[in-house]
Amino acid sequence: MTPKYFRTNGHLMVCQGQSCQARGARLLYQALWNHLERQSLAYYKKGGSLRLTESGCLGACSYGPTLCTYRRTPQGALEEAWYAAVDFPLAARIAQAVHEGAPLPAEHRYGPDPAD
Repeated sequence: MTPKYFRTNGHLMVCQGQSCQARGARLLYQALWNHLERQSLAYYKKGGSLRLTESGCLGACSYGPTLCTYRRTPQGALEEAWYAAVDFPLAARIAQAVHEGAPLPAEHRYGPDPAD
């Protein structure tokens, strides 16, 4: 039997390192998971397109919870964005933007400049 393949628009990863967990990353992950389910944004829901994964350290330990996202642009390039001090409203906006192919929020971003 072959596993079922689900096409996705993007991938969200929430750090579960000790520092991020101490700042609420476990609760953020659960809240975001529930949001993706309720809004049918999860990749396995009809019309959904997002994968959500727990990750190891994303490098902003003193500013957690941290989240990163990857998606393909319409031109096929890989776009990434890294976020620190993420709360649920920001995580939900990031998820919606990834799903819609809209510009990603600028607030709390760190890492490479999107223009690079």
